[in-house]
Order: sequence, then C-alpha cells, then structure tokens
Amino acid sequence: MPFTALPLPPCELGESPFWHPLEKRLYWCDIHGFAVHAWEPQTGRHWRWSTPSEPGCCAPMLGGGVALGLRDGFYALDVQTGAITCIAKLPPESHDPQRLRLNDGRCDRAGRFWAGSVVSPRTQPDAALWRLDCRSAACSLRRMAGDNYTANGLAFSPDERWLYWANTPAHRIDRFAFDAASGSLGARTPWVQFALPQDGVPYGGRPDGASVDAQGNYWVAMFEGACVLQLSPAGEVLQRLATPVQCPTMVCFGDEDLRTLYVTSARRGRPPEECAAPVPAGALLRLRVRVPGLPVNFFHRAPAAAM
Repeated sequence: MPFTALPLPPCELGESPFWHPLEKRLYWCDIHGFAVHAWEPQTGRHWRWSTPSEPGCCAPMLGGGVALGLRDGFYALDVQTGAITCIAKLPPESHDPQRLRLNDGRCDRAGRFWAGSVVSPRTQPDAALWRLDCRSAACSLRRMAGDNYTANGLAFSPDERWLYWANTPAHRIDRFAFDAASGSLGARTPWVQFALPQDGVPYGGRPDGASVDAQGNYWVAMFEGACVLQLSPAGEVLQRLATPVQCPTMVCFGDEDLRTLYVTSARRGRPPEECAAPVPAGALLRLRVRVPGLPVNFFHRAPAAAM
C-alpha cells in the first residue's frame, strides 16, 4: 500500500514525531513554523502550541507534558496550559545560539534526553551531541560528541549496544558503542556512507531523521530522495519505500501495535509545484508496515531537578 497523507495542514519543516502510548496521540514539531503539534487519530482532533524559538525535537515527559529542544536549550511544555518553562540552557561557551540550535533528538530507555545541534552557516563542524540527565535533584548536561554540521538520525538499537547519529550534509550515518547503564559513549565509527551528488548519477537523498524497529532495523528518511530506507543492523538496504513528497524528514512507529510508520516532511524552500501537489510538501504521511517499532522513551525529571 502507498503512503497516505493525514488530514492536517502542511508543516514548514516537520520533525521529531513520536507516538504517545497513554494519550494515543501523535506529536511532532514544525521547526520553522515555531510550533509543536499533536493529532488524535480516533477523533481527528488537532492541537498546536507555539514556541518562542525553533523546536528541533520533542519527547514525552514522565508524569505529563512534553520536553523540547529549542534553540538555546531544553524546555518543558505544559500541554494543558501551553506554558513553556526552561529545564536547562546550553552553555554559551560551547553553544552560541546565534549560530547553533538544537535539532534532532530523543530519550534513551533510562530517561535521559539526547539531542544534536545544527550550525548555520556551515563553515565549521561545530554541531554537537548533548545529553541531559534530570533523574536526580540536579540536572546534568554534558556535551558527548561533536564534529558535525547537521545532527540527525539519532536512534538506539533494541539491545542498547549502539547509538546511531547522522551527519546529514556528509551523507553519512555513524554509530557509537553505547553503555546504557552509565549513558556513556565508546568508539565512533562510520556505519553507512551514502553517495554524494554527482553529475549524471541519480541522487538518492541524504539521511535525516530515523527510528529503529523491534528487529533492530534502522528506518531513515532520505531528505530530497523522496523515500524512506529500511537498513539492516549490518547497514544493508532491505527496503526503499517511495514517498509522495520529495523531502521526508523523520519517521516514527505509532498506533497501539506500533505498526504504522508516520513520516514528517519539509515545505520550506520547496518549489511551487511541490507545495501545490495533491500530497503537498510538508504533509504528514503514514503507512502500515509488517515489523513493529519500539515504544517511545519518556524523559525522566525528578521533582526538584533544575539548572
């Protein structure tokens, strides 16, 4: 079956979808729309919350609400009132919000929030990977990796042995050895290198947001490639699923059985014919798949945790 578009207005830059198993809603960010959205399939109800800066990523919070990665740090969104409060700001000596903002991110199973950044202009690989741990009374914020331009594709293997991290402009996905107990990273190695654009060679896009299924396969949206790839744990292409939009941005697994693949996409900067297409650029897509995904991990925040 082909992808179908949800009955929702298109996003400027849709990202970071997740399925909330308790609320039975799909959440996602519109980065350049400065908003977080939620949609309830059973009723068709749609929520929208404005944000003070670009929301690069979002994750459900244990006890209610949504944790956000904004331009200068991590925040909490109260979905009942729309209030946004700061959890932790990134250190200005390492993160200049004039040049950098948080981008793709998600939580690990222990409840730590990991988020990468993006740098503009891309003159130096100053984008980094940050880890926020608020499980105790005081939050801990640590820079875990760097040497990136546009951090994307963050995901964890089901056995928690690997953390995947993409460098979108380099067309490459790396992976780190991951210690789930301590939240530390080991060696970083290139995992999959996609072809760079070349004259006369069909362009397959570059790796954007991703998610891992229950069998350990890595599903990645290929920006400008009009497809989603399913990669085996060895990095081999198992499936190429064509999307009706040129720029899919991120995937997640949802619905009660986690067998619906949801895909966000981008509208900003796309040509008029893509924006006016029957399935317009920026649409949110879904497709039923055979292998279920993994349930979303919640951000854990101790009652007194703050920075």
